[in-house]
Amino acid sequence: MFFLGLYNSKKYQGLNNYLTANRNIGLFSLTTSLTASALGAWILFGPASAATWGGIGAIIGYSLGTAFPMFFLIYLGKKIRKEFSKGSSLIEFMRKKFGKSLFKLILLMTIFYMFIFLCAEVTAIAVLINFISGTELWITAIIVLLSTLTYTLYGGLRASIFTDNIQMAVIGVLLLISIFYITSFAGSEFSLGFIKEKNPHLLSSSYIPNYTAGLTFFIAVAATNLFHQGNWQRVYAAKNFQTLKNSLIISFFIIIPIVFYMGFTGMVAFSIDPTTRPDLGFFTLLLKEQTEFLSLLVIVLGLALTISTVDTLVNAISSLIVVDGKATLNLNKKNKLFKFF
Repeated sequence: MFFLGLYNSKKYQGLNNYLTANRNIGLFSLTTSLTASALGAWILFGPASAATWGGIGAIIGYSLGTAFPMFFLIYLGKKIRKEFSKGSSLIEFMRKKFGKSLFKLILLMTIFYMFIFLCAEVTAIAVLINFISGTELWITAIIVLLSTLTYTLYGGLRASIFTDNIQMAVIGVLLLISIFYITSFAGSEFSLGFIKEKNPHLLSSSYIPNYTAGLTFFIAVAATNLFHQGNWQRVYAAKNFQTLKNSLIISFFIIIPIVFYMGFTGMVAFSIDPTTRPDLGFFTLLLKEQTEFLSLLVIVLGLALTISTVDTLVNAISSLIVVDGKATLNLNKKNKLFKFF
């Protein structure tokens, strides 16, 4: 990704490409980028862990919460693209609408949220590789951060979207392979019937956490993603509204089954062995045979998920500094701040 990102970036230079990919991204690239950016390494841990105590409701809430912003962006995206066609961020739009006082608070919240998201992604992949190979956490973190920072800060949104296309293809193929192996290893255990037999409360309509966990995850995941600058960059990057709308709808229907599948592996793993560490449910099932091929598959899958999210976050944070840092620091020209960073 480091070399591909740098190579592709040489073709596209300038501030417009850096911030909004020259507002010329087509259906396929926009769809894969939106989907890959939404699916970070957290899907390997979070849904599986939540499913062990929140049941089927937690999985549904997680799935819908991750995908729901795509539908919300259809309405807001159309409105914002129409009213502020030359913008590149939600905060920039809000500054024009509501003034500087509110915009500074939301800018701080947005950068704080994305920074925490970035830390969580790097931590997740470091823990995953440590779990499989014993590699120290800081080694993985430095490799991922330095390589991703380099091509993303150099190429901007264009580089992020280009690498997202490749990463989403890798993620899709490896998830299909994981489904094949898990269903082969688990057999009849990978079913609702087995879960109902071992832990019927996880599927019960009278189990209160099914509702409370589902609602909590839906609100938490959906609301925070609406403040994700990476999503708003892609709203502006679409070459027209129809392309944006179609991409968001397709992404919605891709994200839901992927997150649901990850959560379901947690319920199955917990039903097979209640002593299983909750956040490692997916790996417990997939690495049951402990083959080198499957370990490699998990590492590549985790890296693809992490890098697709990290490059989006890095570019999103840098774009906010370039665009909204100008207003915050009262600089005269965007290009001065852009060249400085």
